[in-house]
Amino acid sequence: MANDLISIIIPCYNEEEMLPIFYKEISAISQQMPSVGFEWLFVNDGSKDDTLKIVKGLSEQDEHVRFLSFSRNFGKEAALYAGLQHAKGNYIAVMDADLQDPPALLPAMYGLIRTGEYDCIGTKRVDRNGEPPIRSFFAKQFYRLINHISDTEIVDGARDFRLMTRQMVDAVLEITEYNRFSKGIFSWVGFHTKYLEFENKERIAGKTTWSFWGLFKYSLDGIVAFSDAPLGIASFIGFGTFLLAVLAAIFFAIRTLVFGNATSGWTSLIVIILGMGGLQLLCLGILGKYLSKTFMETKRRPLYILKETDRDTRAELQSKE
Repeated sequence: MANDLISIIIPCYNEEEMLPIFYKEISAISQQMPSVGFEWLFVNDGSKDDTLKIVKGLSEQDEHVRFLSFSRNFGKEAALYAGLQHAKGNYIAVMDADLQDPPALLPAMYGLIRTGEYDCIGTKRVDRNGEPPIRSFFAKQFYRLINHISDTEIVDGARDFRLMTRQMVDAVLEITEYNRFSKGIFSWVGFHTKYLEFENKERIAGKTTWSFWGLFKYSLDGIVAFSDAPLGIASFIGFGTFLLAVLAAIFFAIRTLVFGNATSGWTSLIVIILGMGGLQLLCLGILGKYLSKTFMETKRRPLYILKETDRDTRAELQSKE
């Protein structure tokens, strides 16, 4: 009988094409680790295709397959949190179903975490081959920016794919904030983490649900969640523009008194008004972003709502029998 149980959490959103391929791949890897028990916990994040149907079928044919299904799409962060809450293993792994997280790394990850030297074995890409150049450029700039303005280090290229001890997972679950940025949370809780590097892999089938705009909003959430530097920037901009206005007023007053050259022209006036108005809106937008996050936290809404789980399906089958 296996001494260790590894729970693998797989968030799924419209992954009907990838699930059979993923299950075949992960099953083959588990057979290479006969001394370890596995449970595969699929989290259906309100998929609109046959993802739930496929997951149910896998659950019926394999007792190691479990699933959680949301009442609607709550986002990957909610799916990760739900999976961590319901995982039973003493080691918990998180990975995507698109096989961009290589399951072949699992044996090495397990071997390292079993030494007791590490609390988490993470993975990171050494390149971004296959990604659009613009997306890669902005991703690199995001990591540079957030590591510069935040006290929490977020490793460039790090994936959500990681194997964690139960102790670390319990620490992550203690962070119940509504606005979640898991990459930052995994770093914030601390613990000793080692990263395994791998070359970027492209999705085998299906289409990614992450658009450029979606990633941009996600990066903004990460910055707001782990740094208050934008608030300082807004204050700096406000003070700088005020100081500039004072200096300009002094300059124009001296020029008029000394040279008798009265300031004229509506063009300069319009430019100044539009410039000041734009800066004010920018600062208000930054303040509004933080205020909106605070507003959502005070509502205390649940991160997700479950519609059904594998327990419901198995209970229904047993009642029919």
